[in-house]
Amino acid sequence: MNYLTPEQMEQLQELEKIKKVVMRKILTKDAIERLGRIRVVKPELATQLELYLVQLYQAGQIKNVIDDPQLKKILDSLSGGQKFKIIK
Repeated sequence: MNYLTPEQMEQLQELEKIKKVVMRKILTKDAIERLGRIRVVKPELATQLELYLVQLYQAGQIKNVIDDPQLKKILDSLSGGQKFKIIK
């Protein structure tokens, strides 16, 4: 098993704080809610999306706040256009 050292745990916590701050800056309330729903269903996709958005933000490529429709477009491009079907 791989155990994290206290320093690694601290780095992960710091990264999570940075991601939350950036997400609040660049996403609208609706987009943040969508990201939360994605995290429940596909946590790995949500993490990938967050890291992608943080990279864009750090590179200065995000000029405006991202709303829900824009987030959907980004999500489509990341997921390769996969369609997810919800079965009741």
